[in-house]
Parts: sequence; C-alpha cells; structure tokens
Amino acid sequence: MASVQRRPDGRWRARYRDTGDKEHARHFTRKADAERWLDEIRSDLVRGTYVDPAAGRVLFADFARTWLEAQPHRAGTALLYERTLRLHVYPRIGDRPLAAVRRSDIQALITSSGKHLAPKTVENHFRLIKAIFNAAVEDQLIAVSPCRKIARQPVAPSHVVPLSVDQVERLVAATPQHFRALVITAVGTGLRQGEVLGLRGQDVDFLRREVHVRHQLVSVPGVAAHLGPPKTASSLRTVPAPAFVLQALAEHVRLFPPGPFGMIFSNTRGSFVNRQSLHRSLAAAVRTAGLPAGITFHQLRHTYASLLIDGGESVTVVADRMGHKNATETLHTYSHLWPSSDDKTRHVLDKAFATVDALHAESAHR
Repeated sequence: MASVQRRPDGRWRARYRDTGDKEHARHFTRKADAERWLDEIRSDLVRGTYVDPAAGRVLFADFARTWLEAQPHRAGTALLYERTLRLHVYPRIGDRPLAAVRRSDIQALITSSGKHLAPKTVENHFRLIKAIFNAAVEDQLIAVSPCRKIARQPVAPSHVVPLSVDQVERLVAATPQHFRALVITAVGTGLRQGEVLGLRGQDVDFLRREVHVRHQLVSVPGVAAHLGPPKTASSLRTVPAPAFVLQALAEHVRLFPPGPFGMIFSNTRGSFVNRQSLHRSLAAAVRTAGLPAGITFHQLRHTYASLLIDGGESVTVVADRMGHKNATETLHTYSHLWPSSDDKTRHVLDKAFATVDALHAESAHR
C-alpha cells in the first residue's frame, strides 16, 4: 500500500509498506517527485531488488562477524579470516555502516595494504571483503557492492618447486626416526600434511596396497586437536601405496605405539603431532642434509605430483591422486611440469615421414 498526501506545510509525504509490512515515508517539495520515488520503490519490490533504507546502517564489522560465524569454514580458515578482518579491515572500515562504504574506500584500503603486503596476500584480503559485501547485497542490506573495478597489483604466477629423488633420500636420512616414515608417506602418496598426520591404522590396507584418506588432523590455536574431515569432498580418496611406503609404515608401527584415536603418527610423548614441532624437525633435517633452506613439508606433496607427471600419468589421474576438485586445479598448479609438446610434435612428424624419400630429396636439393 502506498500513498501521496499533502502536508500542512505544503510539502508532499510519500509513504509505503514493504514486504515485512513496515511503513516507510519520505517528504518532497513537489508531488511529481514523491510519485516518481514511489514508482521506483514499487519497481524494486516487483523485481525483488528492494532494499530497506535503514538496513544499510548495520556496521561492517557487525555484519562481517555474523557472516563469518554462519560460514561452514574449517577451523583454520575461520581463524585466518577473523585475523585478517581484525588486523587489516576493521581498522579501516569496521565502524562504517555498510551503505556508507564507497568504492573509493575499498580502493584506498587495497592500495594501502599493497604498500606492505605481498600482492597475493592483498588479493586474498580483497576476495574476503568482496564476499562479505556480496552477502550483504544478497541479504538486501545494500543495493550494490562497493567492490567494483578495484585496481590491484598483478599477482605474479608462482611455480611449485619439487625436490629431486636425491634430495628426498638425503632428507629422509637426516630426519629423526620418529618422523622418518611420515616424510616417506608424504612423498610416496602425495597426502597433505593434515591427511598424513590423521592416518589411522585402519586407513592403511597392506594387502591391497592402498591408503584411504578419510580424515585429517585439525590443530589450530584455541581449538583442541581432533580428527576432522579432509579439506574438500574430492579429498576423500584411495591412493595406491608403493612398496617403500608400506615398508616404512610397517616398520614405524612396529617401533612406535599408536597415538590418539589410533593414529599412526604421534609425538615422542604419544600425543598429537604438533605442526610447529614437525616444521622445526624438518628444518633441522634440511640443515643436516645440506639442502637449500626453506624446504617445506608441502614440497613433498609437489614432489609426488611431479614424479607422476614425469612418469607419464594423465592430468585426470594426477588430479584424482592429489584429491583436487578437478583437472583444472591440477593444471593450474602443475602445468609447467608437463613436458612441452613442441618436441613431441617434431618427433611424431619426423617418425611419420622418415621413409618418404621425396621429402629427403627435396630437403637436400634446397
């Protein structure tokens, strides 16, 4: 219901009720302006694009906290997002109403962040901010998102660097015996760190020579360590286990008792493996082995993928073994490791025409 009425002071009062039966009113000097405004409101209501004028008064920080709590994020992701917002976003726009944040405010925030943060980090911050404002639009708190046409520094492509077989052998030899099978399993199956740490005895089928990825160890500050689901639905998978991995696991199980929940790997006290402790142990092994500083546990996973690619496995097989969402993710990460098709093209054509004398004669004549 909507109407336009003249007030004693000569102005025109336009009023309407929204879909929640809440009344709204606005005053105009001219009747035509009041009617035009009501026509726009009616159109928005019909199209489903109506936004309550008072809804945008919600502060960005209040909406962001509510949004974050409602997301089905893993504990580590939620913690990362909360820290990003608290340290880098709330100080700039946290106390601003959603409707008061302009595109120029977002641009200023991103530009300022780019002065002391890496382009990739800034891009991740922008995507988080954009997701929050998109949610505000979907909730009809604001009409449009201010995260439009925001200039950012280009993110330089980064190529993963796998280890050589020799480097892996040296690293394994330098790793303390308690973690040696863990490193071997990672490089021989391509499991993520949390997936390896979360392996239980029943997840390894020694007869069928398979490793079943069903859980991962979740350990983040403020949350008790526990077994949780893998990173994504596609991370649930069965990976063929080579003989050297099964031998290392069998020897580990013989020497060390299982940890909590029957997990194969535990620390020296029989509890969960602390990621920071594992990183320190790996860094010490890298130094002992005389390897380049900065080698990470995740590079073992990259090494596994590079060996599959070097062995001629297809992109779909590599994607399945790695637990990627699709082959596109695999190509995006490892495309530079696949051999160039140029030499293969030359070889195929040279082989096809190797017996054609006319081509050889023509080439010699020229």
